[in-house]
Amino acid sequence: MGWMRPEVEVRLAAQVIPKKESFRYLGGDKIRNEVIREKVGVACVVDKGGRGRPKKYWEEVIRQDLAMLHITEDMTLDRKEWRSRIKVEASLPPRGSGKAYVQQLESSRMKLTQLEQELQRARQQGIYVSSSGDQSQSMSGNGALAFDVEYARWLEEHNRRTNELRGAVSSHAGDGELRIIVDGILAHYDDLFKIKGDAAKADVFHILSGMWKTPAERCFLWLGGFRSSELLKLLINQLEPLTDQQSLAINNLQQSSQLAEDALSQGIESLQQSLAETLAGSLGPSGSSGNVANYMGQMAMAMGKLGTLEGFILQADNLRQRMLQQLHRILTTRQSARALLAIGDYFARLRALSSLWLARPRE
Repeated sequence: MGWMRPEVEVRLAAQVIPKKESFRYLGGDKIRNEVIREKVGVACVVDKGGRGRPKKYWEEVIRQDLAMLHITEDMTLDRKEWRSRIKVEASLPPRGSGKAYVQQLESSRMKLTQLEQELQRARQQGIYVSSSGDQSQSMSGNGALAFDVEYARWLEEHNRRTNELRGAVSSHAGDGELRIIVDGILAHYDDLFKIKGDAAKADVFHILSGMWKTPAERCFLWLGGFRSSELLKLLINQLEPLTDQQSLAINNLQQSSQLAEDALSQGIESLQQSLAETLAGSLGPSGSSGNVANYMGQMAMAMGKLGTLEGFILQADNLRQRMLQQLHRILTTRQSARALLAIGDYFARLRALSSLWLARPRE
């Protein structure tokens, strides 16, 4: 410390520190550190405490935890009070996870709010959403309710894509832009058939009954969807002018779709008749062990026949999907755009008709 004057002496803790030069050598030997500490009055390093906050004892931690949880020692004398306190405190989040716990609660609240909004949109669009406990328990883990929410989300996205296509057609967009939008709508229909197939595995009766559709749409429902042959009849007039080759191809597609639909309808009728005969065979007086065994066997057969309903739904949706794909191959890009707009407008008018019917004045 070159800035200190040699003749200045420093006083610290009522002890005199020798001048700077006296620390260097004394009688030709170095001064030991212990001597300096003794003269200056500095404690040895090993005698000092460690860095950081001092360690807590176990009893001190217990007292702090009791104070934080508002638990006193005399509560241990009352078994009911102590056990109730333990149960309450056991539901608290673990130490150090308070922030994550709050984030989890907030995330759950946001998901619940989103689900309520989607259900509200579904009800506004005329989709039936049951709130009865008995029906929800028979839907294989609320599979039908989940499908209703998924379908409402799909329909909202479908309306957005249809409006985008309508704007592109009105603005005379190029074939490249139209092709991208048309392909996106067709892929979106594929998504609908996929979620319907998953829902049929959970509750085939919900898909078959069409309770996820509006009342007017249910009037034209066939095996959980539209009839491809009937839809093609409506589209022919909307797609003119068509070439002779296109008209022939659409007529052939309409006839093949009609034949496939008739075959599936006959299969459903045969299933219904077979199921009725199976159930009628178990009618009669019961009570003996033989009648009970016969009854259980016939019910098992009926359950097996009901399992084939899912296959009918999948075949019907496959028929609808192939019709849309083949129609897209027959038509040009602009004709395909007009066809998709006509299909969207047709079902939108059915939903609007349902809303008007539900809002009609009643005597």
